[in-house]
Amino acid sequence: VDDVAAREIYTKVRNSTLFDNGLNMFTVSASLRNEPIELGRSMAFAPGWLENQSVWLHMSYKFYLELLRHRLYDDFLHEVQAGGVLPFVDPNSYGRSPMECSSFIASSAFDDPSVRGRGFLARLSGSTAEFLSMWILMFIGPEPFYVNEASGQFEMQLIPTLPSWLFQTHDTAMGEVLPEETSNIPQISFKLFSSITVRYYNREKKDLIGVKPNLYKVGFRDGSVFEFNQGSIPADIAYKIRRVVFVDFIEAHF
Repeated sequence: VDDVAAREIYTKVRNSTLFDNGLNMFTVSASLRNEPIELGRSMAFAPGWLENQSVWLHMSYKFYLELLRHRLYDDFLHEVQAGGVLPFVDPNSYGRSPMECSSFIASSAFDDPSVRGRGFLARLSGSTAEFLSMWILMFIGPEPFYVNEASGQFEMQLIPTLPSWLFQTHDTAMGEVLPEETSNIPQISFKLFSSITVRYYNREKKDLIGVKPNLYKVGFRDGSVFEFNQGSIPADIAYKIRRVVFVDFIEAHF
């Protein structure tokens, strides 16, 4: 499916009864009230519960992931901020920590209003995998290591999809005191391979949607720092980053 067709599918689904306006989430089915019992076990559940019109977290996460993969960035970020992804839900309504995924969420179709929006059956399988896939595309990009077709060289690139509202200015990050000259620049950081600190500096305070950095700084554990005024990291340093143990940090300046 190309990006244009994907946008049409998204629009039709968003405007259909699969969208729960009360929760700003997508349900696994539309109403089954007038369907025959031969439809199967879905008919055994109350509306808004399990297979009968509830929110299956891992299925809705697959939907959001495909928005990201098809470069429907505005639609994806709108759904995320509206509460489709757990970090943006009300934990009091969800009934558990937003760090914990659920098998399903009772939808607005459920008769008891106090149950709507609550997550049931803690689960760390499909929804977690889809969330991590979204995280990787947002923070790292689809292809961090690649072979440059022109030169035939192995290179590295970081192409995030991050809205400006995720960036913050602060004096410390991940327990480290930041230099004064960069502490006032909006930034965000994460750990690559659970070891290398990667920090993005968003000097122009703009959305970084598929944008390459203007400058990389790569710091090694022996104290040496390499600087590259280009959108990629060359082969010799890229190999060291891939082997993890040599590298302390990567800075990407936009």
